[in-house]
This record gives sequence, structure tokens and C-alpha cells, in this order.
Amino acid sequence: MRVAVDAFGSDNAPFPEIEGAVLAIKEDLCSEVILVGDEAVITRELGKYYYPSSRISVVHAAQRIEMGDSASSAVRSKKDSSLVKTVELHQQGKADVAVSAGNTGAVMAASLLVYGRIKNVLRPAIAVVFPTQIGHEILLDMGANVDCSAENLLQFAKLGSLYFQYFFHETKPRVSLLNIGEESAKGNATTKAAYQLLQEAKDLNFTGNIEGKDIIRGITDVIVCDGFVGNIVLKTVEGVGFSMFEILKEQINKDWIAKFGAMLSYPVYTYLKKKLDHTEYGGALLVGLNGISVVSHGRSNAKAIKNAIRFADRIATSGFVNHAKDYFERL
Repeated sequence: MRVAVDAFGSDNAPFPEIEGAVLAIKEDLCSEVILVGDEAVITRELGKYYYPSSRISVVHAAQRIEMGDSASSAVRSKKDSSLVKTVELHQQGKADVAVSAGNTGAVMAASLLVYGRIKNVLRPAIAVVFPTQIGHEILLDMGANVDCSAENLLQFAKLGSLYFQYFFHETKPRVSLLNIGEESAKGNATTKAAYQLLQEAKDLNFTGNIEGKDIIRGITDVIVCDGFVGNIVLKTVEGVGFSMFEILKEQINKDWIAKFGAMLSYPVYTYLKKKLDHTEYGGALLVGLNGISVVSHGRSNAKAIKNAIRFADRIATSGFVNHAKDYFERL
């Protein structure tokens, strides 16, 4: 697969993007990487690495969309930006998938403008693959839609179910609605209406409501919520994971007994850190669009970019987008 990478998206661009692309090619995670951005800068940095030159190419883009830019206006005013050109390469068939660690709103705006929505999809969403105690689950929407209707949540459930089905090869993924209680009568008017729609959807394996405390237990495969709640969940879990390791580090450094115990428990700490490390998962997928865009964290390092390329290649290979098109166009 050919992966187009916005080389000027991350906070520390273009260095993580360039190193991540080289690592991806060396580990054979895709067939080709196309780096998009200031050609002179990218070429100079690439010269510091040894890699198969035929598998990394550069497409020049004179502009860059900054993290602080207004998403929709920046996409329209900066048409020669690395982000817009990355998405256009995929739309033109010159790349099989687009990856950016830039402004999430701008990535969504550019993708929506260039690809358009899948027919009959009301709103696209941001879907995140989340680690759990016993595997993985998909959460959506993680921030694209602050206010959602019950019909939006139903469509998110169908998109998430198809995503899990083709990405993880699971025939009947379990779908749950994030709510303040497990009972069907709990929640606001929107979640109550969504519960009824999800329960009546014969093509979904709906298992009912799920509470926040059960998100990482691994008792479901797809969790649906609006973007306001989803974004808070994502950032809360990320913050808790970071704080937990900081507290452990602080306690371990207090005395030699704690340090000795930490040495004995090192394999456990290493496993836990790897499982909760966002750089291991690469990025989030924008679902409901006529194309494949993967958004990585703005703080992405080379490892995160490399894994975003791995993830993007796997998404493109899964055929999820084409299956989603077929499904929704039959509605």
C-alpha cells in the first residue's frame, strides 16, 4: 500500500514524520511512503538516513496548517498546504491512504471537503481503537460531533460495527451505548431514543448500555457516544494513564525497598506501559467518508508515526471503507 504522510503536521514536524517513514519502510510496514511538505527541508533530512530510496518519495507543498488555525477556513485558504495535498493524493488515486498528525479539525474538514461523505451517512465520526484488559475495542465519536441525534448514534454504531468486523475479523461484534447507567430508562432524551433504535436494529449485535467504569474491561467491542462525551473520555483516560506512571515513579524513588520491588516487577510495568502508550496505536480513523484518513496525536514521535503508517496500511488492506460504502448505499 502507498501511504501519503503530511510531513508538516505534528508539533515537532517534520522530524518525527521523516524518521517514522524511514522506520516504516525499513520494517516493511507498507510498500511506499509519500512525504508531503517543503521539498527542500524533507530532502535534506532524508539525506541523514539510509533507506531504499525508491520507496520514499516527496511531494512539495509550500504551506502548512498550524494547530491554532481555524480548521475550515485554513483548509480553504491554504490549498497548497501539506495537509490538503496529502488528502488530495489519496483522492486522486496516487496514494491508498492519508496520514496526518496535524490539527484534527482541519484533517476532518479537508477530508470531508475532498472525499465527501459516503452516500446516506449523515455525519462522519472519529473512531479510536482503544486497549482493554483482554483486547481492543472501538470508541466513536471521539470529537467530530459535539451534538448528536439518536439517528447519528445509530449510524456511528453501524460504522463502528463494520470497522471492528473487517479490521479485527469478528463476525458479530458487540455494540454498546455509553450511558450513566445500564438500564434502558437511564440517560437523557437522546440516549434513550438511541437505545430504542439500537435495540431495533436487526443487523447490530447490541448488548445495551455501558457505564464509564466498564470502558476498559473488554466486555464489549464497539462503544458509541457523542463527540463531546467521547473526547472527554479519551483525554481523561490518557491523563489517568500518564498520572498513574508519574505517581509510581515518585513512590519508587522514595526508598531502596520500593526500588527493589520495582526491579522485580519491571516486566509488569513494561507490559502496562506498552499497553497504554498512545504511540503504539498510531492514530484514529475518520469513518463515514469516501476515503481513508488517519489522524495521529500532535505530540507524535517517530515511533507513533511509524505505527500510524502500519495502522493506515492495515485499514486500507481491510477494505473497511468499500464495505461501508456498499452497506450504506444499499439503505
